Amino acid sequence: MNDEEKIEEIEKHFFQIMKILGLDMSDDSLRRTPKRVAKMFIQEIFSGLNPKNTPKPSIFENKYKYNQMLIEKNITVYSTCEHHFLPIVGKAHVGYISSGKVVGLSKINRIVNFYAKRPQVQERLTMQIVESLQKMLKTQDVACVIDAKHLCVNSRGIRDIDSSTVTTELVGAFKNNSEIRREFLHHIGIS
Repeated sequence: MNDEEKIEEIEKHFFQIMKILGLDMSDDSLRRTPKRVAKMFIQEIFSGLNPKNTPKPSIFENKYKYNQMLIEKNITVYSTCEHHFLPIVGKAHVGYISSGKVVGLSKINRIVNFYAKRPQVQERLTMQIVESLQKMLKTQDVACVIDAKHLCVNSRGIRDIDSSTVTTELVGAFKNNSEIRREFLHHIGIS
């Protein structure tokens, strides 16, 4: 299905869900909600499901021979829990050590955003970010830490508003070299 067909189908189904909930679908405030929700799902919240939205990498030769870690931290993560379809909100911290290639900084944020924009579990999201950068940069030395609140924990079930979930994926030197791992964690504020 193309995006317009998906929007049309979701709109029909969401209309039925709202009707089943007992909402007055003739109300001016609710009448266009199914279409708004359908467009939001396809064009925004779940846009990472569409391969055409894959970020195009801006990869450059590391001509200046920078051989230390590069860290992009405090990248905003907005995702959706695949178990309850509630938001996951937090920060990602991503680092890599060049093996001859560097990536445009905004591409790191775009990679995080792309994989976050789909029904997700945080563990998989963390791994997808690392695997994408490894492939793009042709390096094993990549790290990602995500610290996020899950509204399925915060607003329902246990209703614990203070807890957050931290996931890490440290590979190559970030995993095997304790000094590099310690430096990365220090820079992102985890001791």
